[in-house]
Amino acid sequence: MNVYEIIRRPIVTEKGVNKKDEENTLCFEVLPDANKTQIKTAVQKIFKVKVADVRTINTVGKLGRRGRFTGYRPDWKKAYVRLKAGEKMPEYAEI
Repeated sequence: MNVYEIIRRPIVTEKGVNKKDEENTLCFEVLPDANKTQIKTAVQKIFKVKVADVRTINTVGKLGRRGRFTGYRPDWKKAYVRLKAGEKMPEYAEI
């Protein structure tokens, strides 16, 4: 797997930006098959920073309805990546 396939996109929400500012933690949508060590190496190669730890969440797709038609959103995986103390925070999103 390529490092750019593992990290799909940064998640820029209010909670994610607060974690970035206060806890030195980045939030990404990642490939569902990727494990924590693959995510760690991908973030280190893309942003050139040292990673302290990685926490992952498997999110189940919600039921969606349009009138009588129903379906599910796709399942996806989220990763919280905490950087080591003293590392410069990459600026991928300005709010």
